Amino acid sequence: MDDEILIEIRTFGNMLKVSAVHALTGTEVSFIAPKNTPMLSIKMLAKQKLEYVINKDKN
Repeated sequence: MDDEILIEIRTFGNMLKVSAVHALTGTEVSFIAPKNTPMLSIKMLAKQKLEYVINKDKN
């Protein structure tokens, strides 16, 4: 999936709440990560979760 993904990150203490939206379908996922999680890891996890949810909804 190479479509645009919009990511919002909010800090709560030592945690991050990450919300990601697949721009084409409007599908949204969210997850909690440690505050020191690298941005690349957050982007990869967001993409993987969106792919999972979009494919699950197709079946």
